[in-house]
Amino acid sequence: MIDQGIERRSAAVTEMPEELRHDVRLLGKLLGQVIAEQGGEDLLADVERLRKAVIAARRGEVSADEVTAMVAEWEVDRAVQIARAFTCYFHLANLAEEHYRIRTLRERDTEGGVQRESLAHAVHELGAERVAELVERLELHPVLTAHPTEARRRAVVTAIQRISGQLTEYNAPGRGASERAESRRRLLEEIDLLWRTAHLRPSKLDPLDEVRTAMAAFDETLFRVVPQVYRSLDVALAEGSGTRPPLARPFIRYGSWIGGDRDGNPNVTAKVTREAVQIQAEHVLSALETATTRIGRTLTATAQFAPASPELKAAIAATEDAHPELVSELATRSPREPHRQWLLFVAARIAATRRRDLDLAYLSPDDLLADLRLAQNSLAGSAGRQAYGELQHLVWQVETFGFHLAELEVRQHSQVHAAALEEVRAGGELSERTEEVLATIRVIGWIQERFGVRACSRYVVSFTRDSSDVAAVYELARHALGTRAPVLDVVPLFESGQDLANSPRVLSGMLEIPQVQERLATTGRRMEIMLGYSDSAKELGPAAATLRLYEAQEQLTAWAAEHDVRLRMFHGRGGALGRGGGPANRAVLAQAPGSVAGSFKVTEQGEVIFARYGHTAIARRHMEQVANAVLLASSPTVGARTAAAADRFRALAEQVATASEQAYRSLTEAAGFPEWFALVSPLEELGSLRLGSRPARRGLGAPRSLDDLRAIPWVFAWAQTRVNLPGWYGLGTGLASVASLDELRAAYREWPLFNALLDNAEMSLAKTDRSIAEHYLELGGRADFTEQVLAEYDRTRSLVLQVTGHTRLLENRKVLSRAVQLRDPYVDALSHLQLRALRALRTGTFTDHERDRLSTLLLLSVNGVAAGLQNTG
Repeated sequence: MIDQGIERRSAAVTEMPEELRHDVRLLGKLLGQVIAEQGGEDLLADVERLRKAVIAARRGEVSADEVTAMVAEWEVDRAVQIARAFTCYFHLANLAEEHYRIRTLRERDTEGGVQRESLAHAVHELGAERVAELVERLELHPVLTAHPTEARRRAVVTAIQRISGQLTEYNAPGRGASERAESRRRLLEEIDLLWRTAHLRPSKLDPLDEVRTAMAAFDETLFRVVPQVYRSLDVALAEGSGTRPPLARPFIRYGSWIGGDRDGNPNVTAKVTREAVQIQAEHVLSALETATTRIGRTLTATAQFAPASPELKAAIAATEDAHPELVSELATRSPREPHRQWLLFVAARIAATRRRDLDLAYLSPDDLLADLRLAQNSLAGSAGRQAYGELQHLVWQVETFGFHLAELEVRQHSQVHAAALEEVRAGGELSERTEEVLATIRVIGWIQERFGVRACSRYVVSFTRDSSDVAAVYELARHALGTRAPVLDVVPLFESGQDLANSPRVLSGMLEIPQVQERLATTGRRMEIMLGYSDSAKELGPAAATLRLYEAQEQLTAWAAEHDVRLRMFHGRGGALGRGGGPANRAVLAQAPGSVAGSFKVTEQGEVIFARYGHTAIARRHMEQVANAVLLASSPTVGARTAAAADRFRALAEQVATASEQAYRSLTEAAGFPEWFALVSPLEELGSLRLGSRPARRGLGAPRSLDDLRAIPWVFAWAQTRVNLPGWYGLGTGLASVASLDELRAAYREWPLFNALLDNAEMSLAKTDRSIAEHYLELGGRADFTEQVLAEYDRTRSLVLQVTGHTRLLENRKVLSRAVQLRDPYVDALSHLQLRALRALRTGTFTDHERDRLSTLLLLSVNGVAAGLQNTG
């Protein structure tokens, strides 16, 4: 059974809870049965041999060379099957942990208690009156992106979800023996199907595939969770929730780059953007129609006990004139049930909106809200629970999602605009790329006419270097549509260290642009800018990038106060620690004082979307944690405390940033480094995983410098080597530059930013395996680079432990520590399989068939390691 050895090994450090052990053992046993049935007992025996060998290697009982020799004995096809086994195991182990987390969340949510980092906790800490005041400007704005970081096929994800459902059924309390036997049979059936499902994508995704994939998170989770979060706050603010009007307005808005982000992705066209919005609209209108029909059918209160208000009676009478057959049918089905009749009529109108039946369709979400509030106000006089219960949830859903679901944002590179503008001004024949820029602006105009300005108005300009980069978009919009140009909020994206430093100057220049002045006057002097975490970290290293971003936020906050601008900072954070990832709520609390101001907008991408929004309980917890952090970070008390810590440790931060950046650049800018990186990692092969529609790099061929390489494959490839370099490299040198260990420890205790920096580095170090990493680094034939990387790893690990006071990595993170321990040996197994393929592909000569099989082994192991480490890029 493939899980028992790890249980014994990890018990000495972190005991696995019984419920988790039960699920891991059950799923592992069933997977073992499937492997034996499909591949034979000899395949299961080989899987067990490798499992026991890597565990023994971790104990020092066998050498890594012995494991390498074992793996080399197998035919490639056998190695592929073994890699499939470990990959399937990781999917099942992740599922078992998710179920345990959900159970834990529910157990913590005890009656009368206040769960930490919840909305109720924020109300408890700040007081209901203070929270109600803060909620007036509270806004959470997650933006889903299609950046290619989800290694799993959608078919694999749905297979795992089916297994999840059966595991829930199996563990449900009060079930009889026959019911449990049937659930176990179904579990075995679904695990068997997971084993038979191809784990590698047969073809490349196109942008609309990515849109449809993201819709799964909306359909299965987000639509239901949002009103639950609002209800949680309403319950915390005062008694009587569900019988009175809510005390806080909706504060969650979703955005999307999927189908709108064309920076470096020629596959995203104006046609794609148009279709993306239509797909979103179809999903949200279907969901609203279903919810309205369900609620309408339950509103069976008769006119005797819940009489219609005069306003509702008049509205029903008016609809009889306009749509006599429909209203007659509803009246026949719902006699003397006016509210039921009305809601079912509203559902029919939503259906007509989806079909584009203009005789019955709503013209806007505001019209729908007016009809819902007509019913709500009518019920409020006699049936308050019906007015402010499920019907209020529906009102919240319309207020949050409208008819467009999520605001689609467009992003394009500043150089594309500059080239297009040059052609437009020249007045000659326009290139295909320039025509596409103008077509995109016209599509934005169409979206606004069809769905309203809220559906699509933000236009992000990557690599903004000057205010002229912003002005260029407005000039192109005038050329595309003249006086009918769409409403645009052009958002500058600052990514490099130099761009971050120059950002206040750029914003001052934007104030001179007439269209920006007009938008400031219209929006109450609101302005949005975006901060890029990925490219800044790739350029500067993790420590310097974190500290430079904080410094930029301080400067931008001061600039906004000086110019009377309500500045919102949009955080372009990746999923991995080397791209600004990590716990979102801690990231909020680590922001510069005044920079949050009740609003937090952040990208959610790749595997993060399904990790955070794949299950309603986890999604609700995540959203409450972030909302809690935004409320606390926006309070004067927390802001003052953070400001004092930042002032005290400013010189220390500068010292750490400078030294860490120098160390990082001395490696990444050294001659031959890009070529070495391509040799020691599966960088070149990642494109074959078909993770997304966006190319993995700028230009063709091997990267000549890191500028040619996008941040995601940079992080993903290092994770595969078990080095995780983007998450920690340079930090050790930075910490070593500070003479006083006590001062570093004080900064860790008192300054949230420094605390988060070291804790995130500790997580990255914990997922690093030095002994496995050495085997990858040796593939590059540069002993100097290998020695430099490993020396910095040793330095960083040692100093992080000294500063945090921990005796081992993740000592104070029991759950994460257990997760890493559970997976490490199995990731080792996949790493050895991957190394075999990499060595052969780098040095051997093969037939096309042999190369294809080795590539399959490599890519399957990449997929499995990503599942085991639970992150890609």
